Amino acid sequence: MNITDIKAVYFVGAGGIGMSAIARYFLKKGLVVAGYDKTPSDLTRQLEKEGMLIHYDENIEEIPHICKQKESCLVIYTPAIPADHQELVFFQKNGFEIQKRAQVLGTLTKAHKGLCVAGTHGKTTTSTMCAHIMHQSHLNCNAFLGGISKNYGTNYILSDSDYVVIEADEFDRSFHWLRPWMSVITSTDPDHLDIYGTKEAYLESFRHYTELIQPGGALIIHRDLEMKEHLQDGVRHYDYSLNEGDFHAENIRIENGEITFDFISPIENIKDVQLGQPIPINIENGIAAMAMAQLNGCTADELKYGIKTYYGVDRRFDFKIKTDRLVFLSDYAHHPKEIYQSAKSIRELYKDKHITAIFQPHLYTRTRDFYRDFADALSQLDEVVLTEIYPAREQPIEGVTSQLIYDNLKEGVKKEMIHKDEVLDYVSSHNFEVLIVLGAGDLDNQVPQITKLLNSKIK
Repeated sequence: MNITDIKAVYFVGAGGIGMSAIARYFLKKGLVVAGYDKTPSDLTRQLEKEGMLIHYDENIEEIPHICKQKESCLVIYTPAIPADHQELVFFQKNGFEIQKRAQVLGTLTKAHKGLCVAGTHGKTTTSTMCAHIMHQSHLNCNAFLGGISKNYGTNYILSDSDYVVIEADEFDRSFHWLRPWMSVITSTDPDHLDIYGTKEAYLESFRHYTELIQPGGALIIHRDLEMKEHLQDGVRHYDYSLNEGDFHAENIRIENGEITFDFISPIENIKDVQLGQPIPINIENGIAAMAMAQLNGCTADELKYGIKTYYGVDRRFDFKIKTDRLVFLSDYAHHPKEIYQSAKSIRELYKDKHITAIFQPHLYTRTRDFYRDFADALSQLDEVVLTEIYPAREQPIEGVTSQLIYDNLKEGVKKEMIHKDEVLDYVSSHNFEVLIVLGAGDLDNQVPQITKLLNSKIK
């Protein structure tokens, strides 16, 4: 179905954060947008206020008439919906165009100039940075992001621009639906081996992704990645890193909690770029985001202003308390390389402080495959507190527990194992100089209470 033929869009599973961003895109386009979700939430109630028709009973009769016209209604569903769901079965039996979220994003990259960011880690921050730079520039953009931007309080940006910034997710090969105009690839450290099986299959998936970049566009890839790209004729190739490549940084200064650097580029060098979120790892992320924005026509002033006014992403090196006495932050890092970079950055920022991490491992398979790497990464810190594994979509694997990481932490690291339900008591009964909560599970739900507890201690 061509996007210009769509008059109505129906969501089977409307209340997820990723689905809601797409719903808002179509609402802005003036289409009829309706859908089903299992339970009301703040998000669904807000969508209803914005004009979306949502019901909460699994009932074909509740589907609006205009959404029963298969020639003009696009149906979007989340894989969390069971295969025998009455409404989904109705659309399947009647020959509707039915797409997953990733397919819809692919459709948007055909209708717009897709600026996509892929990679095992760094993609949420880099895509959110690029979206902010583009949005405040003369070019503007739409954006569908993998985290909540602190600049906008949401995971999407909607505008009349021809550009759309998209976080390209490799999980389940979702990014193969995209047709990027340009793409950054930040990293290809093997992950999701429960899906891919082998490192080779994971790297091949990224190689195929590079084939999807449109002629006339560009690939901006981190130097020295193990993968081998395969570009169509007419696709430009650039590389980047911290201090080497077509795009890189020079004259890096980390002083008084601020980070400034010179941006080196084949198009135009820019002196004294100041990071709005001054974290060492964000120098590289910023280089990649600036490179893609610059290749599409952002000016030097727009690039400098965009980076300086970038405030970060919820749960990505997210400071909750930042005082001389105590620092507390939350970070979504859940892959060993992400943990390594997060620990390295916090060690650079707080060289003389005692740093404690509370880490909730994410997935049994990831823990099984990388427990030694997790232990090595965490061993950069002074103290490590481990909770039980967050299973997400998985069933337990015999012999795979957080104990594997615990037993491999390096000598000299103070360590402890506690249950997730004991975290608040642990925080209450200990003193900290720097505390970081790490992981992609549900431990982050306790961060507001931890913040409250710690604030009461320093008053």
